Amino acid sequence: MNIFTSFLLLVHLTPVTPVKNGMNGKNRKRIMPDPLTEPPVIDPIHEARIYCNIPSITERSAEGHAPYYFKLVSVHVLIRHGDRYPLYAIPKTKRPEIDCTLVANRKPNHPKLEAFINHMSKASEVFMEGTLSTLPLYPSHSLCEMGELTQTGVVQHLKNGQLLRDIYLKKHKLLPKDWTTKHLYLETTGKSRTLQSGLALLYSLLPDFDWKKINFRHQWSTIFCSGSCDCPMRNQYLEKEQRRQYLLRVKNNQLENTYVEMAKIVGIPTRQLRAANPIDSMLCHFCHNVSFPCTKNGCIDIEHFKVIKTHQIEDEKERRERKLYFKYALLASHPVLNQTVNRMLRIAEGRKEEIFVLYSAHDVTLSPVLSALGITEARFPRFAARLVFELWQDGEKPADHFIRILYNGVDVTFHTSFCQEHHKHSSKPMCPLEDFVHFVKRDMFSVLNSTSYYDACHRKTF
Repeated sequence: MNIFTSFLLLVHLTPVTPVKNGMNGKNRKRIMPDPLTEPPVIDPIHEARIYCNIPSITERSAEGHAPYYFKLVSVHVLIRHGDRYPLYAIPKTKRPEIDCTLVANRKPNHPKLEAFINHMSKASEVFMEGTLSTLPLYPSHSLCEMGELTQTGVVQHLKNGQLLRDIYLKKHKLLPKDWTTKHLYLETTGKSRTLQSGLALLYSLLPDFDWKKINFRHQWSTIFCSGSCDCPMRNQYLEKEQRRQYLLRVKNNQLENTYVEMAKIVGIPTRQLRAANPIDSMLCHFCHNVSFPCTKNGCIDIEHFKVIKTHQIEDEKERRERKLYFKYALLASHPVLNQTVNRMLRIAEGRKEEIFVLYSAHDVTLSPVLSALGITEARFPRFAARLVFELWQDGEKPADHFIRILYNGVDVTFHTSFCQEHHKHSSKPMCPLEDFVHFVKRDMFSVLNSTSYYDACHRKTF
């Protein structure tokens, strides 16, 4: 397990970055649920429910909205995998019994679930890069294995795919009817949960697709840095952020007492319980409405869960006031943002390849991207979170291109650090592509007193 995954398992990271002059009152939308339904004070149980993202209600979405004279020319989607079984087990307790087989008439379900199962089970002539070829195309264990995608996770991304299909393919005709492999760019990490999440979204987007047209590329890095992963300073910023998180934790007496109580219940040293990352397993119990584990010494309960979750929220608040994670995020996210910019520039020049892009990834992928973009109000990536970059051509001035950025269906374009001011002096409801290009190619390094990614990665500042 790499350093990025290990770190995120220890702490619920939230994307942060300073906001210039504060959030302007004219910002178009806040990344918050409906104020009529959200509690006035942050509630750890409410936050946990949002994180679970149980697919029950129809989601409102702002994807694909633009003046009639704009033409959608490219869409880039970065997703977190759907609901999964825990990566850690609480020692000396019974594992939560979650069924990872797919059953079409079991809740949560989706109209395309049965067809998805059939399409995956009858797959032939599937080409997958590297270790992807050894991974199952859908979850199938009666008792989930560690980290395995659940039926809830599959349904979450079938919903995502259906939503994107209705908007981008049916309404905007993004892909031609005779689309081929060259029109798509698909990439996933080498985990079954990310590959299966990507396939679920893709199946709902392109029902009964021809397997010969599908080519998922294998990305070995959870931050999708591809050939630009050598960055010593990135790791140093992360180590210092870990130190900050550790110091905050040891100051929290209520949290420490909670871990002591839980350790006594399961009969192990407190340090061993903390290392087992109990919140990961507890979230599974919570999201699937399964009772927390008990032993002869008592039961772990919802109050223990609330204390740990509350600490995570407090940690997020402190992190907003510090820049260590933000600096890590700039370096961690630059490679994937740079790939996105380069692809957009090619399309703006008239290329018709890779016009729909899907990165199937993890929380440790989305979190730094959100932070680097300056989207400070964004919650930590929930299960099946989606971050969408839309590229639009101005029909009145075809040489001009603009972007929109949406997080879980909410337009956050003018929350980004590079486009906060643009809407004040422009009638266009989106951001000029060149602003995004300048940010990725140049401006995002100014905070690091550098002018390039290489220089920022290798200039020692500590």
